[in-house]
Amino acid sequence: MTDPQRPPSERARVRREPERARYDRATIDAILDEALYCHVGFVHDGKPVVIPTIHVRVGDDLLLHGSPASRMIRSITGHPVSVAVTLLDGLVLARSVFNHSMNYRSVVLFGTAEVVEEPALKLEAMRRFTDALVPGRWGEARVPTDLEVRSTTMLRIPIAEASAKVRTGPPEDEEEDLGRDTWAGVIPLRLTAGEPIPAPDLRPGIPPPGVPS
Repeated sequence: MTDPQRPPSERARVRREPERARYDRATIDAILDEALYCHVGFVHDGKPVVIPTIHVRVGDDLLLHGSPASRMIRSITGHPVSVAVTLLDGLVLARSVFNHSMNYRSVVLFGTAEVVEEPALKLEAMRRFTDALVPGRWGEARVPTDLEVRSTTMLRIPIAEASAKVRTGPPEDEEEDLGRDTWAGVIPLRLTAGEPIPAPDLRPGIPPPGVPS
């Protein structure tokens, strides 16, 4: 377990608002597990690129996947990458515009993307990806064929060089602004699922899956 007070490396150290930094794996893992997608930063043809994609954590690794023809997959395989995840928890409204903020939980991860070669591990990773979207979905839909498994590139990034940053609580107003007739506080935000919309060609009588609220 990483020391919650010390970064694992200099580039993982939180510099801006360091009091919000968290370096323990329990916090980092919880944020990675709750988030449905991440942003992957890499260099392609000498230029910086950021791509959103889904991810899943399996033990001490963050897993990404895609087509071997994908620009992202081709660019990051065997190369250093940076991955960012953010969960937005609330809008923080202060009495002054300058002190408005957001409550959030975020993780920034650095590492080298390595190919997962073992077919059984790739299949298990696919199950994790599927059930991360809707728990139990793997048992409801058709599982991948051997060809589909072989045509998917699975990458792992060790969760060894990462930091979390967390902001919670009310706004931090200047003392001279406390007497203003301006509402101040937090507007909580959360991601919720709407009513399932069936596919146009879905046969009648098939119920939707249990979607997390």
